[in-house]
Amino acid sequence: MLTIRPDTGTSTREDQLARLIAPDGQRLNDPDLDPWVADVFEPQLLGLYEDMVVARRIDTEATALQRQGQLVLWPPLIGQEAAQIGSARALRPDDFVFSSYRENAVAYVRGVSMTDMVRVWRGSQFSGWNPFDVGMATPTVIIGAQTLHAVGYAMGVQRDGADAASIAYFGDGATSEGDTNEALVFAAAYGAPVVFFCQNNQYAISEPVGLQARRPIADRSPGFGIPSLRVDGNDVLAVLAATRMALDHARTGTGPMFIEAVTYRLGPHTTSDDPTRYRDSDELAQWRALDPVERTRAMLESSGYLTEERAAGVAARADAVARELREGCLALRPRDPLTIFDDVYADVPESLRRERDAYAAYLASFDGADGIGVGEGTGAAR
Repeated sequence: MLTIRPDTGTSTREDQLARLIAPDGQRLNDPDLDPWVADVFEPQLLGLYEDMVVARRIDTEATALQRQGQLVLWPPLIGQEAAQIGSARALRPDDFVFSSYRENAVAYVRGVSMTDMVRVWRGSQFSGWNPFDVGMATPTVIIGAQTLHAVGYAMGVQRDGADAASIAYFGDGATSEGDTNEALVFAAAYGAPVVFFCQNNQYAISEPVGLQARRPIADRSPGFGIPSLRVDGNDVLAVLAATRMALDHARTGTGPMFIEAVTYRLGPHTTSDDPTRYRDSDELAQWRALDPVERTRAMLESSGYLTEERAAGVAARADAVARELREGCLALRPRDPLTIFDDVYADVPESLRRERDAYAAYLASFDGADGIGVGEGTGAAR
């Protein structure tokens, strides 16, 4: 039966999503995926589950901080924990991640600190962390732009003769962008060691995926000469297996691979969005029944791996990370607004100097108004 054939360029399953954990938690077998998780036993499964619980806890805490006015914005990932944790745990330290703005669980796995994770959303810094400390670029808000960055990095790795890979995370909406299609062209033409990881969460902000993709998204990349795999994105074990396979494909010189992880964004696009305006409650209920965290929990409980004591330990770990996030966030101070002009040019041109002076004069016009001076009330978050 045609399942996964990276060497043929026609690997999309027509019958069903690649899957190893059923929605009720039953462990399934798959001759193509099973070999890639043959080393995953009780400790590793518990680790994947803990990662997902922690990721959800980070998400709820950050959402609460935004609602309390401590963050300007937050892009929730709730519902996509399996896609992010499963893929991130397949990476080696020398691989490099290029993400959009929603891969907070990937950032957690890569070792990004909780404080660094919220710097940009609090407005205290224009970026979040040093990419080379964790092997992950800071989030790209421009839709699809990071796919080109990932291909360029992969081509550099290729020329260095290394066996690492890069991975580009993006959503279903990004597949309609020119940048993503250009990245696919370059990756295929140069055989770049890159994995394109599309989290199809069913909506590009408010537009349903069916409006922009009349065929499964995984069907697109074979047209560029890049093999693809369509996997259940709410199945952490299947995602881990598929990503390991794709990374091996890239690292061994066979070229790029494309994964479509079919999942669902249970929350809003961002905290400024109201999803009740464009999707109905029945659809939401259907996807809640496929919750990736509950699915994994059911599998672990039925196998006897997840005892009450272990579950309590996972919850305690999640609460500790959430406390670290909150404390780190509240300790961040607003930046002087004029620092937006710093670190742009080594030799500042006169036009930018004039622009800076004009902005400084504008800010100074607020001095004394309501008792607020420059640097006290002009930060993006307080």
